[in-house]
Order: sequence, then structure tokens, then C-alpha cells
Amino acid sequence: MMKKIVVPGLLAGVLLLVTSYAALYLTVKFFPWIAEEYYNPMFSMEGDKAVMFFLHPFILAFGLAWFWDRFKGLFHGNFLWRGFEMGIVYGLIATLPSTWMTFSAISVSLQIVLTWFAYGVFQAIVAGIVFAKLNPE
Repeated sequence: MMKKIVVPGLLAGVLLLVTSYAALYLTVKFFPWIAEEYYNPMFSMEGDKAVMFFLHPFILAFGLAWFWDRFKGLFHGNFLWRGFEMGIVYGLIATLPSTWMTFSAISVSLQIVLTWFAYGVFQAIVAGIVFAKLNPE
């Protein structure tokens, strides 16, 4: 378990944390009108809740590491393709339904929800590539 889930999960978590900072920077730089939406009082980063932002990549990485270990036999090809395919599958079965429900229930713009969807799929692809490389069989 340590070699198949914990080590890849930790590595993927670190990579996802780094990409979350990069995505935040790129959003502010290239899509400032989307970044401005986060000034809405609906988004709160006060107190202990801010820690949740930094834990999210690790929670996702360990969940995806378990998913990968359980279903990796369904993905074929080289490690890049297998990681990409896992990311797309995760995007369709988890990210799309959750962003759909978020958009239908909360007053956020379509642009921000689309960035959440794209970023969720990107995170799963990055994690999938890590898992396909470190836990191929």
C-alpha cells in the first residue's frame, strides 16, 4: 500500500498544490475579470477554513491514488495516455456533475464554473500521469 498509494499520493498532492498556485497566478494575470469574482462575500478564506484550500490537493490525490490502484487495468497505452485517460474519466464522472450542480444551485458565472471544470480535469490528468508512472501494474 505504501508504494502503490501513499508515495504516489503524496507526490501527486505536492504537484497539485504547486499547480493550484500556478493556476491562481495565471487566472489573475490572464483572466482578471474571473479573479474579481472571488471578492464576492460568498467566497470566504477566513480563519481555519484557509487550511482547507491547502489540504484539497492531498485529499484529491489520495482519492485518485486509490481510484488508480483499483481501476488502472482499464487504462491502456503509455503512461502519458493512461494518465490523460484517467483524468478525462474522472472529469466526466465526478467533476462535470459537481460543477453542473454548483452552477445550477449557486450564483456564480458560467466562466468561473468552466474554469473549475477545466482545472478539475487538469488536476486529475496530472495525478493520473504520476500514478501511471509510479504504479503502472
